[in-house]
Amino acid sequence: MFDKIYQYNFPTTIRFGAGAVNELPDYLLKNNLKSPLIVTDPVVASLDFFKKIIAGIKQKNIAVDVFADIHKNPVKSDVYKGADAYDQSKSDCIIGIGGGAAIDVARAIALRINHREDLFVYDDLIGGDVYVTNDVPHFITIPTTAGTGSEVGRSAIIADDETHQKKILFSPKLLAKIIFADPMLTMELPPAVTAATGMDALTHNMEAYIAKMPHPLCEGIALEGISLISQSIERAVNKPDLASRSNMLIASLMGAVAFQKGLGVVHSLAHPLSSLLDTHHGLANAINLPYGMEFNIEGSEDKFRKIARTLELKDETGQGVVAYLQELNSKIGIPSQLRSVGVKEEHLDTLADLALADFAHPNNPKPVSREDFRTLYGKAL
Repeated sequence: MFDKIYQYNFPTTIRFGAGAVNELPDYLLKNNLKSPLIVTDPVVASLDFFKKIIAGIKQKNIAVDVFADIHKNPVKSDVYKGADAYDQSKSDCIIGIGGGAAIDVARAIALRINHREDLFVYDDLIGGDVYVTNDVPHFITIPTTAGTGSEVGRSAIIADDETHQKKILFSPKLLAKIIFADPMLTMELPPAVTAATGMDALTHNMEAYIAKMPHPLCEGIALEGISLISQSIERAVNKPDLASRSNMLIASLMGAVAFQKGLGVVHSLAHPLSSLLDTHHGLANAINLPYGMEFNIEGSEDKFRKIARTLELKDETGQGVVAYLQELNSKIGIPSQLRSVGVKEEHLDTLADLALADFAHPNNPKPVSREDFRTLYGKAL
């Protein structure tokens, strides 16, 4: 099935399959879009497949501009510069191509075009979504990693340049009109990136499944996402083929749908590492995942039993799941300790403060105190 292109609507139109990205130029013509601004990151902008996408658009006599001046962990100034680029190029639509950072910035730029208050006025955590009242430009997403699933999302996570605190910009208006999910764009991802982004997707599915907010539809999606990742991630990292890459991309999409139910302690541990130390988000999640899941076992034994059964583990307990995660990280080259990514003892208090202020842990199945965060960071160090 992976060599054919399929269409899913959930609720956004998703064109999925090898070669799906080749449909982009004709889609632009059909929708009378003549001047796209493509938002990506500096690495993707240098790759051959990206240059082919640009060439394909230009062959249809469509003017295209590229904005790639973004940080690995996006900040507000990235969005402002991107909106300026949109204005200067007189663009009529926005295409986000890349991983979560590029697509988050693209979505935030789409918001800013017709909403020119301070960007963080629209922070969902303070009810800012009610101010998203104007239309946004035609918005298209094309994922190049199987991790965040932000291509199907309605929100963007952007950090403050000074405080490093992450904000959520949210509105149903920020859904992409169409997604071209082409697993071929992920085939040449390096093993380390494949591992980190894949574990990001696993974290989304696992945290969504055990999050305390009830949402049975998301829970079913999350379990299937966990299953697909467990079947495919080792092969995708160590010996990739179209089937493993396709399954990882599907599971990534599923994780992003599932986590509208909520996330939890692992993301609140990971976000400060990204904003304070510029740690890759997926890698930060991957290292913290076993520790965060272990913290959550008490009180969620039944859900961990279902996760264990989904993973087809002999040990159908929470500890069995934790042991699986530790072994999986080892098999795909993820370090087991935070010190491996530059975290030091003197960082832990600041990290704990940032984690406590983070938006993800209120949906964790059990409360997390500052002392809990400090202890978890200490264990992971």
